[in-house]
Amino acid sequence: MSDAMTMTGVAGAADTQSSPILPLSVRDVVLRFGDVTVLDGVSLDLGTSGCTVVMGPNGSGKSLLLKLLHGLIQPSEGQLLWGRHSATEVTARQALVFQKPVLLRRSVAANIDFVLNARGKARARRDALLDHVGLAHKADQPARLLSGGEAQRLALARALATDPEVLFLDEPTASLDPASVLAIERIVSDARGRGVRIIFVTHDMGQARRMADDVVFLHRGRVAEHSTAAEFFPKPSCAAAREYLNGGIVV
Repeated sequence: MSDAMTMTGVAGAADTQSSPILPLSVRDVVLRFGDVTVLDGVSLDLGTSGCTVVMGPNGSGKSLLLKLLHGLIQPSEGQLLWGRHSATEVTARQALVFQKPVLLRRSVAANIDFVLNARGKARARRDALLDHVGLAHKADQPARLLSGGEAQRLALARALATDPEVLFLDEPTASLDPASVLAIERIVSDARGRGVRIIFVTHDMGQARRMADDVVFLHRGRVAEHSTAAEFFPKPSCAAAREYLNGGIVV
């Protein structure tokens, strides 16, 4: 490889690490699996701060949209840019927490150590992270013995250990008790307050009202509405969103 090519590669890598990955611009994105179109002409702009809540009926494409934004799957058509970068270029600067966390078959502390070691970050941060999510007293316990709420808090601590600029949450409190829901919301709200951009999928209306700065409503694989929370909840503009908020069956 020539010196010129080497320097270009190094400069490109450094630029990806240093230049902003927000705002997000999605233009006419289509996602197909075979002959089935699951996201159809999605266009979306997200700003540099706050919490965007993604809502919509089952099968509307919410989880697939998160995976696409995070670079885990590629669009069939269209363009998706984080700042000036593609989704796959900035995946390492983001974190995704799923509804059902997959934890290592190790201790609670070792789950955090694994991420810190992989990212070359100081292991001393582990205790502060566990304390932050209320799990310091369970550091030496096997992660498999945690309750559902505790396991999700560990998953959040593990995600935060990467110092993400964007945190994706795919129904992280589904099936959890109210105390666990509020504990997780506090952790997420603290991250938002420290400048982490949050993109949060939920079916919980109360949670959406508590957490959202803006709402993206998906229907049949399309963005049917995107507005501020203050506008969306009192008076959504599309009929499907109104039916959804009223507890009706959206088809």
